[in-house]
Amino acid sequence: MRIGLDVMGGDFAPAAAIGGAILAAKELSYDDKIVLIGQESAIHSLLHERGCDAGIFEIVHAPDVIEMGEHPTKAMARKPEASISVGFHMLKHKKIDAFASAGNSGAMLVGSIFSVNTIQGIVRPCSSAIIPQEDGGYSLLVDIGTNPDAKPDMFYQFGLIGSVYSKYVYHIDNPRVALLNIGHEEEKGNLTTQSAYHLMKDSKDFNFIGNIESRDFLRNKADVIVCDGFTGNIILKLIESFYRIMEKRNLLDDYFSRMNYENYGGTPILGINGAVVMGHGISNDNAIKNMVLLGRDVYKAKIASKIKHALLNLNGGFVVE
Repeated sequence: MRIGLDVMGGDFAPAAAIGGAILAAKELSYDDKIVLIGQESAIHSLLHERGCDAGIFEIVHAPDVIEMGEHPTKAMARKPEASISVGFHMLKHKKIDAFASAGNSGAMLVGSIFSVNTIQGIVRPCSSAIIPQEDGGYSLLVDIGTNPDAKPDMFYQFGLIGSVYSKYVYHIDNPRVALLNIGHEEEKGNLTTQSAYHLMKDSKDFNFIGNIESRDFLRNKADVIVCDGFTGNIILKLIESFYRIMEKRNLLDDYFSRMNYENYGGTPILGINGAVVMGHGISNDNAIKNMVLLGRDVYKAKIASKIKHALLNLNGGFVVE
């Protein structure tokens, strides 16, 4: 397979992207190829500095960059030769199988929706994060920022998408899906979470186990935890701050070490017709490496086709018109 990497995306680009690509190449199989997309002269210079043979990569010149602060829709239209724009063009025309970037997350979402398109029936694509549990396991948090104003029907789809992803990427049979709320009772929460609970409670499309409170968030009570993107993003960044505080005070143990975002690389954009992975803007070499490997895993798990199949076989009585 061919994995496109936006070399110009991220706070430490292009150096971190090149470093991550070199690390990832060592872990990929002979049949996998990383396509470096960005300013060609900078790519060759950095590969030379690190003593790496440029021949192990394919290099595609993209002279422009979509900066972090740019408006994503306008930037994509104004900069067709930016690394993100070129990456999505290649993905759309099947010149690469997966695309990864630690650059402008809004541009990554816009590119996903308008280049490879949303899967028919999906209200809005979503993003997710792996949350380490204190017993050594993991849970998937959906959504983590893509949809800050999610509606009840979107919560239902988050549960379905998260269940499919957990099953086929993390190999969890019949994943437990929970709704993040301020209490376990059905009537707890705001109007949105109450309505979402009502939709999800009798689902035959995934294994809904009810509400989960934040005090149980790290106790492996669920395999998939559903919330709106506003809440999910706050939680994710709070967990990142836990890690940094523990690291600063030299208090890291095996559990808190697993909170390091570098270990996970990024988040796939779920609900689109393709394999697209977004990385953290502050990604270093190791995080970029894991982002590339995640792109490989998402593509090889055929997540998009699995979600399509799940939508075509909805039997819980909830259908998006």
